[in-house]
Amino acid sequence: MKVLISDNFSQQGLEVLAAVDSIEVDYCPGVTAEHLRQRITSADALVVRGGTAVTAELLADAPKLKIIARAGIGLGNIDMNAATRHGIVVTNTPTGSTTTIAEHAIAMLLASARMIPQAYNSVRRGEWSSAPFRGAELRGKTLGVIGGGKIGRLVIEYARGLHMQVNLYDPYLSENIIQRLGACKVSFDELLTSADFISLHIPLNIETEQLLDAKAFARMKPGCRLINCALGGLINETDMIAALQNGTLAAAALDTFATEPPTPDNPLLHMDNVIYTPHLRAATVDAQVNVTVQAARQVIDFLTTGVVHNSLNIPAISAELLESLRPYLRLGEGMGSFLAQQLNKQPFSNIAVSYCGEVLELQSTQPITLAILKGLLTPILGDRVNYVNAPHLARERGISVTETRRNVAEGFSNMIELRVSGAQGERSVRGAMFNNNEGRIIAVDGYSVEATPQGTILVVTNRDRPGVIALLGTLLAQANVNVAMMNLSRAQLNGTAMSLLTVDHRVPEATLEQLRRDDNILAAIQVELPTY
Repeated sequence: MKVLISDNFSQQGLEVLAAVDSIEVDYCPGVTAEHLRQRITSADALVVRGGTAVTAELLADAPKLKIIARAGIGLGNIDMNAATRHGIVVTNTPTGSTTTIAEHAIAMLLASARMIPQAYNSVRRGEWSSAPFRGAELRGKTLGVIGGGKIGRLVIEYARGLHMQVNLYDPYLSENIIQRLGACKVSFDELLTSADFISLHIPLNIETEQLLDAKAFARMKPGCRLINCALGGLINETDMIAALQNGTLAAAALDTFATEPPTPDNPLLHMDNVIYTPHLRAATVDAQVNVTVQAARQVIDFLTTGVVHNSLNIPAISAELLESLRPYLRLGEGMGSFLAQQLNKQPFSNIAVSYCGEVLELQSTQPITLAILKGLLTPILGDRVNYVNAPHLARERGISVTETRRNVAEGFSNMIELRVSGAQGERSVRGAMFNNNEGRIIAVDGYSVEATPQGTILVVTNRDRPGVIALLGTLLAQANVNVAMMNLSRAQLNGTAMSLLTVDHRVPEATLEQLRRDDNILAAIQVELPTY
């Protein structure tokens, strides 16, 4: 069996693979795209870091490929939809660099507080004065942490060791769990107005893109220091520059930019109160060894025993069962992702999945539940959610998961119902599989609707009044957004109604805001789902 490694790999990771007699290692870091397409034709496994672009075109030339192992966390260089279409397992190593990333965030916090890089450069210039570099103590100060995943939790632990007060904004974590972490649960606005330092530890998605913009900076405590060792797209850089210039931000410490590498004319590179590193968050010898060794072991286990670790797109089941379950897995994951985005940051504590009708004839429904959990948690927690850790992540957040089975599918031959509830009420979505193995959403919050859970879907709840459909059509036309499918349903005459519009591309935020300002529109939420 041939394992192709196309990026730099630690010697320890190579030795793990070399120790297996049945595995042939083709190690070619920095291989050109053309030569990679030639070499991948005979590969059973592909191991990459962040440097290899795993495109649909590349995978089309890989008839034997069974697994892609990413030594690291990010998946921006891998076409996940194409891999899933080809039945290729994609794995990553989410725990190999957790400690390193958290430590780098604390290092950036300290360097920013004490202006260490600026002082260093001053001495290099032959100067010797401490007056321009009077920083801030950490003891007794408030650190606002945005995101309570594994990295965020370690940052909280380290900050508590520095005797800082820690506020955590994570709408999906219960107050009890946050208290056990040693932090205080706060709203986003409370975090902004109370923090002396803010550190970001969240994924980049529809909810979090440019989370820190002019409006957020205006709410911050004057003199706050911002640390970003997560992703550049979380911050509106133009608005951050203004905040650094007007004193809202005393300093920023950045390990990532919206465009990487940043262009030489990026003003952030020329500001005295900004420090930056070139994506060093996982750049320690320890982390590099950890992720490569983990990736090597994942490949070995899969090729020799069929066991899957940290799968991001396919559960650990037999190939035969996978073939029959694949349409249901896509439906389940789509339903979960759809409902998570509908929740719009509302916390929840209970997940209930019901299987009805012919779906009960499948050998097992557990993989479908895992797919639903993965779909539900990924918009919240990011790419680190997979079929293996999804149940653990739910338990970690105090979320209960229950399954029920019913013989009757209420007018359909089969049906899956997902209900999510919390202090703010219950939301639900139903799905069914049709004869051509096409999964569809058939109901949302009690409204009978129909949509294929793929692509971009605009979900509008409105008062059942004349003119709403015309308003939707007019605003979308003005934004040059084409509607591929539209489905409407109402609860009762002159009551409320729901519309699901599948559109060709994302609706501009300005159009959504204009839509929401209409008195008859109760909610308008855009949902982004994978296209298979």
